[in-house]
Amino acid sequence: MHCHLPQEEVIEAQTRAAPEVESETPRQDRRRFLQKAGLTVAAPMLAGVLAGCGKREEGAAAPAPDAPAVSTAKKTAIKWRMQTYAGAALGEHVIKPAIDAFNKAANGEMVIELFYADQLVPTSELFRALQSGTIDAVQSDDDSIASPADVAVFGGYFPFATRYSLDVPTLFAQFGLDKIWAESYAEVGGVTWLSAGAWDPCHFATKTPINSLADLKDKKVFTFPTAGRFLSRFGVVPVTLPWEDIEMALRTGELDGVAWSGITEDYTVGWADGTNYFLTNNISGAWIGSFFANTKAWEAVPEHLQTLFRLCMDSSHYYRQYWYWGGEAKLRTEGTKLKLTSIPDAEWATVEQEAVKFWDEIAKTSPRAAKVVEIFRGYNAMMQKAGKPYRY
Repeated sequence: MHCHLPQEEVIEAQTRAAPEVESETPRQDRRRFLQKAGLTVAAPMLAGVLAGCGKREEGAAAPAPDAPAVSTAKKTAIKWRMQTYAGAALGEHVIKPAIDAFNKAANGEMVIELFYADQLVPTSELFRALQSGTIDAVQSDDDSIASPADVAVFGGYFPFATRYSLDVPTLFAQFGLDKIWAESYAEVGGVTWLSAGAWDPCHFATKTPINSLADLKDKKVFTFPTAGRFLSRFGVVPVTLPWEDIEMALRTGELDGVAWSGITEDYTVGWADGTNYFLTNNISGAWIGSFFANTKAWEAVPEHLQTLFRLCMDSSHYYRQYWYWGGEAKLRTEGTKLKLTSIPDAEWATVEQEAVKFWDEIAKTSPRAAKVVEIFRGYNAMMQKAGKPYRY
């Protein structure tokens, strides 16, 4: 069958359907996203023109000019763009398995496109991008994305708030932090807090050995905002750099170390290749990280897909529990790249005492912050009283 269209109809249909060459640059992805969105509309239009031509070729009467068009195209899937705080090597563990599982289980009804640290926007601008709808979802701690919520200071590493990774889900699910976070973000507006989980403990990995508090003085260290504020009391110089630049900064001497993770991440992302020592003392037993969504984007997701996404977040939290727990022990005992050092317990006790003062200062910043600090105090006192294996 041959189809003869008026020349101007062919040109118009081809122009609407022809894609531009896609950019491979991550920061140009917004343009690519808009191009794809245009194709979603253009392709059915072209198909409709051709189908109509075929019917006329067979002699069927042409539809009246005002006849409504009937679309048989499959409903377009919900599409999200999500960015994580983690670079690609780390993202392979902390987020990609969960998102791959979601995309598979959603069966075409929804697709989440995952981006790694700084690919669409810098990590420090993630909250604003999420709130404006430039992106649909974020995985990070509140602190790193410059969240204006009054609970943001507790995201990431809040000094000595936790001892083990299981402390985090317990505090959120059983001690009310989940409700407090939800309330805080509801007041901010535009962003919905979805779920929090634990990551690794906070340790120093450095180029020179740390055997006393004096060894921390003037060390240029990549760390989180709140952790940096606390560690500066001991002479540490907090440095902020794009995540992907850290390994090179360690190699060139721009950084003396990192206080951003446990030993599992040091090996996974390459920082163990740019440092020599690992300090076994830590300022927090687990990082508090969360999933966030643009409120309008979240409310547009059907309930069954919201439920599926919550299950995949739980899957992500569970994976990290054992990945980090086993990794920390295995690499301390079998790793060959980092030599372990320690600050004596009596000297390290001064750091723990300073944390109590830090908590008091944070508690004065807002009634909600005071409430969170009080929960931390009560929880840790309970665990201490419970004894082994909860606290030693």
